[in-house]
Amino acid sequence: MNAAEESAFKRQLDRLWAFSPERLWLRSIGLHRSGHWRLAFLLKQLNSLLYHNSLAPGARVSPDISLGHHSLGIVIHSDVEIGSDAMIWHNVTLVAGRLPRGARGTHGGGNGNAPAAQRSRIVIGDHVTIGANAVLIAPRGRTLTIGNGARVGAGTVVTEDVPRRTTVVGAPPRTYSRPRDRDDGGEQSEVEHSG
Repeated sequence: MNAAEESAFKRQLDRLWAFSPERLWLRSIGLHRSGHWRLAFLLKQLNSLLYHNSLAPGARVSPDISLGHHSLGIVIHSDVEIGSDAMIWHNVTLVAGRLPRGARGTHGGGNGNAPAAQRSRIVIGDHVTIGANAVLIAPRGRTLTIGNGARVGAGTVVTEDVPRRTTVVGAPPRTYSRPRDRDDGGEQSEVEHSG
């Protein structure tokens, strides 16, 4: 069995566990999308209680997401979109949703019912790996894009777009290009997801 087959086998075994953080999160997202926001919130709270994370049911996530170390300490905001085959390690924070300065939502300047075009977002491409303790913060009123096949190193704080097939590490962040080592979604520069 080669490394790719072994990795796929491990993912299949993880999916058998009904209360894995990924499955709880995906069920919470499904309930939220179907209008059962109270049940989605309860499932999110169960996930938080069991795994000490905060995974928003409003996020858009591919069903093959992997959360390292049972998602311990991961915080993901609702204005985040994650592509297929993404790997997010423990204690990662993905923060988005802030309005541009001067824009008004409800509840004292919060997002409320502000148009989606005004809120900041994070879009993570396919085959992306985000290392432990990394922090991704979308700039106010803009979209932070992590390209297909990109890697974010452990402990890195990212506030600018990361091009496809690059590795970002350190403080301040440094970007290193890398050759194509697997299918990372072709030559598209935009991240496209259904759902």
